[in-house]
Amino acid sequence: MIPIVTPMEMREIDANAADSLDELIARAGWHIARRARALLGGVYGRKVVVIAGPGNNGADGRVAASLLQGWGVHVTVVAPDVGRIEACDLIIDGAFGTGMNRQYRSPAIPDSIPVLAIDTPSGVDGLTGELLGQPIRAHHTVTFAALKPGLLLAPGSQFAGEIEVVDIGLNTASANAWLFTEADASPLLPLRSHDDHKWKRSLYVVGGSAGMYGAPLLASRAALRAGCGIVWCALPGQKPPAMATEVVFQELEAASWHTAVVAQADRFGAIVVGCGLGLADEAQTSLWGLIEETRLPLVIDGDGLRLLGRRPTLRPNIVLTPHDGEFTSLAGEPPRADRFASARSLAAATGATVLLKGPTTIIARPDGHCLVSSAGDSRLATAGTGDVLAGVIGSYLAAGLTPQNAAALGAWIHGHAGLSQTSFGMVASDLVDGLATVAAKLVPVTSHGEPHASD
Repeated sequence: MIPIVTPMEMREIDANAADSLDELIARAGWHIARRARALLGGVYGRKVVVIAGPGNNGADGRVAASLLQGWGVHVTVVAPDVGRIEACDLIIDGAFGTGMNRQYRSPAIPDSIPVLAIDTPSGVDGLTGELLGQPIRAHHTVTFAALKPGLLLAPGSQFAGEIEVVDIGLNTASANAWLFTEADASPLLPLRSHDDHKWKRSLYVVGGSAGMYGAPLLASRAALRAGCGIVWCALPGQKPPAMATEVVFQELEAASWHTAVVAQADRFGAIVVGCGLGLADEAQTSLWGLIEETRLPLVIDGDGLRLLGRRPTLRPNIVLTPHDGEFTSLAGEPPRADRFASARSLAAATGATVLLKGPTTIIARPDGHCLVSSAGDSRLATAGTGDVLAGVIGSYLAAGLTPQNAAALGAWIHGHAGLSQTSFGMVASDLVDGLATVAAKLVPVTSHGEPHASD
C-alpha cells in the first residue's frame, strides 16, 4: 500500500527527517531531473522551462534545472508570476507546494507543452484537492515519500496527470491512510480450498420493497460472482420474483422480519441489508432489531442508511456504504472538502466502518485508519452499481475478511470491473459479469496451471 499524508503531516515528517534539508532537496531535484529526461526522450536540442517559487518546491526545481543543464538540456528558470511561457519541450512546475493556501493564476501555457509538477500542481490544495484560482494542469506529478490527499480528491486529481511517488529518505511510518493497489488486492482475495462446501461462505441479503426487488437481486448476484457458495435473498412483504437464478429467495413478513432473519443467522457468514428496502417505519424497526439481536458482520446500504437516523451507535463489524446524500442523512451535514476527515468523523461517531463513495472511495475505521481506492470512473454513475458493491463487500465479509479489508477489496474489484466494460452504456448487471473476470486476474496459479487454494 502507498502511504497518504496531509500537508501538515508531511511537514512533521520533514521536520523529523534524519537527513538535512539540503540532502533532501538534492534527492528530490535528482528525481525530478530523471523524470524530466525520460519525458523529453533525450537531451540533445531539448528546451525546458522551470517555474521556481520561493519555497522547497522551487529549490527542488532549481536543482533539477542544474542537473538537466549538465546533461546538455537548455534550461530557463522563471518566477511564478511570469505571464507566459516561451516555446519549449517541457515545463517543470515548482512554483508552489502542498502548503499553498492562497489564490494562484498560472502562466499561459500552450496545450501542446507537457507539464511535470513537483509534489503537487501549483494551485491545487494539497489537503482537499480544491482549486486555488487557476492552477497549472500537469501531465505528470512526482510527489515525495507519500501521496497527498489533494492528488486523489477531485477536482485536484484531474490536474495531477500520471502520479509517481518517489523515496527521498523520509520515514512515513506515521501515516494513517493508504492507497489500496493491485498488490494489496491479490493476497486478500479469498479462494476456495479443496474441502470447501457452499455453506462455508454464505450470505443473507435482505432488501426490496414494492417495485424495488432488483436492488437486492443485484447485490445477491454480485455476491455469488464474488465467490459466495450460497446466497439467500429475503424480500420483506414481497413475493419472490418468478425467475430462474442461483439465488435462493425467501419471502418474509413485512413487519418484524428481523425475527425470521435472526433465527437463521447462524447459518450465514454475513448479512447485507437495505438495498431497495424502502423507508417504512416497520422497516426501520426491523433493521434495528437485526442490528441489536445478531452480532454477525453487516453491510448496510441504500435505504438502510437512511433508516438508521443521525449518528447511530453501531459496532466496528458493520460496514456503512454512503454516497454523499446518505452521508448527510447519517452525519447531519454533507461531506466536507476534506473527505478523509469526514469519513473518519462518521466512523468515530458511529463506531462502524465507513465506506464513503466517490471518484476516490475512502474506507475509514473508527480509530481513523483509512484505506483508499481510486479504481473506477464515471461508468459507475448508473443505477444499481451501489447494490453490486454492497453484495461484493458482503461476500468478502462472509469469507472472514476484516470489515475494512472487505470494503477496500470490494471497492477495488468493483471499480476495475467497471473499467473492464464498454465505455458507454454500461448497466449494473454488466458490472456483475465483470467481477469474476477482474478477480480471476488476481488468482495466483501453481506450476500445473491450477489456482492456489486459500488457507
